[in-house]
Amino acid sequence: SRIARRAPPGAPVRIGMDDSKPLKVRLTFSVILVGISLLFAAVVTDHWAVLSPKVEKYNATCEAAHFGLWRLCIKRIFMQEQGPKEKGCGPISLPGEHNCSYFKHFTPGQSSEIFEVTTQKEYSISAAAIAIFSVGFAIIGTICILLSFRKKRDYLLKPASMFYTFAGLCIIISVEVMRQSVKRMIDSEETVWIEYSYSWSFACACSSFVLLFVCGIALLLIALPRFPQNPWETCMDADPEH
Repeated sequence: SRIARRAPPGAPVRIGMDDSKPLKVRLTFSVILVGISLLFAAVVTDHWAVLSPKVEKYNATCEAAHFGLWRLCIKRIFMQEQGPKEKGCGPISLPGEHNCSYFKHFTPGQSSEIFEVTTQKEYSISAAAIAIFSVGFAIIGTICILLSFRKKRDYLLKPASMFYTFAGLCIIISVEVMRQSVKRMIDSEETVWIEYSYSWSFACACSSFVLLFVCGIALLLIALPRFPQNPWETCMDADPEH
């Protein structure tokens, strides 16, 4: 005969302890989708850094630049007299003629001599390659988590969490490589740029790192099996005897 399993007197009864797990996974995945959107925005846009040369005369045209992982954009801005604290060309939001070109090491037929002379080609290639790895990890993680929803395979949540964590680490490494590239370019004696600032694409990359890394760790904690809080819970979960 089947032996009924009863909890000891005064023991709390577990009702629906795992019912909140799918909800937690979906909420975490919603935040991860925001991080992935910011990641894609950072990778495909050209506003990681803004560069400006020294303005020696006003009521004339100067050239400011902004660039991303793939392209350099030069903007010719008509400058009037600035304040005493402002020495560079810009801001980049002022109207002017706009011209963008892909970096020469990505498209040999294009010309971007200014950027090629004043920065290191290895930095640009490294930042772009690491960002591509980040996008790849994010896509694989999304595939894993979608399969876990459809097939009810919770074990796919663990690799998905690791892929999202790796994606966050890769994009922050790409951010640091780009930051070092800009710093070395400004410090170079050959460069015409004297001022720089990081723009909204750079902020998108940093934000995506925070969301992907934190939510990846949170998803891993959600996917881990729940440990028994009381000694009798293990007995209650045992298979019935016949």
